[in-house]
Amino acid sequence: MIVPILPNVYTGVRVTVEECAIRVCFIPLKTSAPKFFGFSEFLAGLALMVLAWTIADIRYRFRIRCAPIPLQGLTFAVVSAVGALTLLTDLWRAQGWLVPKVSFFNLAAWQAFLAGLYFLTFLIWVIYAFVKPAAFSRWNAKRYAQTLFGAIVKSSPAELPVVADELRRSAEAIVFYATDIRFPSPFLPNPAKNAKKLPKIAPYANDLLLLIADKRFCRAIVQSSPGTAWAFFGEMGKQKKYGIQIQTFANNIVSEALENKDSFLYHETAGYDSGLIGRYKPLCNAIFSNYKMVETIDTLLDTDFASRSKWDSEQWEAYCRIVLMTFHGYTEAGNAGHSYVLHRALEAIKYAPSDLYKLNGMASSHWNDDVLARLRAVIKFIKDAIEILEKKGVPADLGRRPRGQNLQEPKNIYDDIANLVYEVIFEASAVNSPTDLCWWIQHNALWGELFNFGHLNGKIGSIVKSKVCRLLYNDVIDMKRFPNFKGARILAYCLNVMGLERGKGDYDNDSRALQRAILIWMRKNFAWLHNYDPRVAEACLADSMTYDAANHRIVRTYPVRLGQRVAQTAYFNVAPPTTNEKREG
Repeated sequence: MIVPILPNVYTGVRVTVEECAIRVCFIPLKTSAPKFFGFSEFLAGLALMVLAWTIADIRYRFRIRCAPIPLQGLTFAVVSAVGALTLLTDLWRAQGWLVPKVSFFNLAAWQAFLAGLYFLTFLIWVIYAFVKPAAFSRWNAKRYAQTLFGAIVKSSPAELPVVADELRRSAEAIVFYATDIRFPSPFLPNPAKNAKKLPKIAPYANDLLLLIADKRFCRAIVQSSPGTAWAFFGEMGKQKKYGIQIQTFANNIVSEALENKDSFLYHETAGYDSGLIGRYKPLCNAIFSNYKMVETIDTLLDTDFASRSKWDSEQWEAYCRIVLMTFHGYTEAGNAGHSYVLHRALEAIKYAPSDLYKLNGMASSHWNDDVLARLRAVIKFIKDAIEILEKKGVPADLGRRPRGQNLQEPKNIYDDIANLVYEVIFEASAVNSPTDLCWWIQHNALWGELFNFGHLNGKIGSIVKSKVCRLLYNDVIDMKRFPNFKGARILAYCLNVMGLERGKGDYDNDSRALQRAILIWMRKNFAWLHNYDPRVAEACLADSMTYDAANHRIVRTYPVRLGQRVAQTAYFNVAPPTTNEKREG
């Protein structure tokens, strides 16, 4: 039914016509209706929004892409629809075209709806970009993984630090959902029967842990966002999930931190050096103090050999500090069993002074020489490690080593430390001239710091030193069976630091038994060794010692000291070889 409304003859104003069909009435849109959100207002708002989206940096673009909804596509669709509808609305009103007559919805309400939808889109964008950015969750796991994958593959030096910092907020969720290989999944009552029913988010969490192990990304974390590493290891300690797939990430973080001398490893040293951060060492404690976590991860202290060979003394000092933190955690855990992590760490530390041989024959060596600084770092580590063990005390189950067991096959942490001392002594034995340098390195820098003069006189120190003495003596007596240059170097070292005569005081009580045993062996076997292989016998004597074959004695010549005119000498008589011990041929 159509009801016409005729023009008003008095006013001359055209009266609208209401058209109805099937109970739906249409009326022309009033051209004079109030306008507060039209196409011009839309364009003004769009210009501001486009400007904001254009100047947004990688941080906000990353957040938008990680939102639980496809925000970019949804925003484009809504803005396009609102723009088209506002344009049509303005055109409709200008032409006065018919619109449905609805009592509760008019032109003002339609404009408010479009403006509200437009504003809501802007609010959602702001919320996810600024107010409450989305972290990794079951709602956005795939989108988050894809976005992070793209950023790491691109590896822009300007973007990686920002992405690394953004990852910190997701550490808790990633650790929580990652699979702990040590225990059954917390999501399933019987994971053996329901292995395929793990939540879909778990594989994404596992893949993210492998993804962030990229060396370039770890370098960015160490340099610009160490809090991200702190968040991950802190969450592992808090949730007690040590079996997640974080081995490669952990190894690369430590390696990159050691390479970067501006990293947390070099700032979290001591309170007097680094203030509050140095006193509490938040990041180092989170990573290295939890021994159970370090042992389970298994790769934290396993640095690459090629990288280790290029480290200087400062880097070795940093490595020794973090090993000591794990060492302290090990003792707090009760020294429970053999520590594979610490065993490998001590095996690595023994190579720190491996190029001491380069100083052999040098006229002089400066105190600040890097190889000497590395030697001092290792000696300090040994003393600190023994001090930590002293505080814990001797375990009741230490026991004695079975007869015939190889001493160089570590049975416990005390064997590991003894082997470390032994290896450092062997490296120092490569320097046998000139006399002053040989004495300074072998005695003053090494032997005098660990043996004699009351050093390391506690129970643990005595245990370790006795093991070291046994290792040294075994190498010496093995030359009777098979003369070799390794045993010769060890013998030369012992003769140099302990001398050919027994001391008169009690300063050398801890090495007197070793000295007595070695001198007895020398007296009985040196002449035979000299006849059997003169080269090995000469290697048994330091630069200040010579062998007088005619008189069967070793002569040691001391440097001329202030106030002396001639050098002092000391003699050590050896037994002449018997007929059947003379070298054949």
